[in-house]
Amino acid sequence: MTPKKAQLKIQQMAFMLIAVTLFFVLIGMFVLTIYVSELKNSAAILEEKNALLLVTKLANSPEFSCGEVSGSIRINCIDADKVMMLRERISKYRGFWGVENIEIRKIYPKTENKECVLENYPDCNTIKIREGEITTEHSNFISLCRKEYFEEEVYDKCEIAKLMVSYKPKE
Repeated sequence: MTPKKAQLKIQQMAFMLIAVTLFFVLIGMFVLTIYVSELKNSAAILEEKNALLLVTKLANSPEFSCGEVSGSIRINCIDADKVMMLRERISKYRGFWGVENIEIRKIYPKTENKECVLENYPDCNTIKIREGEITTEHSNFISLCRKEYFEEEVYDKCEIAKLMVSYKPKE
């Protein structure tokens, strides 16, 4: 064997090693891309579950909830009178819930599409508690109850509503 043939064999071996190394690097990058994609999907699912839990947590928080009625606790029940008073003092709750937007919209009975303020309450259908940039919105159906007077008696009048919360997703 001449020295030129030996050099050629060494070059062939070096190119082969580089090709095998590049092949495994490409396979590794492909696997890593799939893994990161699955991780992003899992994070999105977890974020959505957390948002839905946040909506339920808000509906049952002391600032919103109907509380105890006749010895039983109502779940996913919001006191509209409390919410209207909270709406007037929302500046004290600026970063309390960690959300951008909180809105309650009556669904049934159907009413004229008006935003609620103290002057037109309860003849309205949308209560905007905290207004901000709407990014990712999540909602849950709730009972929206308020005190009504009829023939000198007080009773709870409840309507079907939707509690909508939006927040900025963490990057």
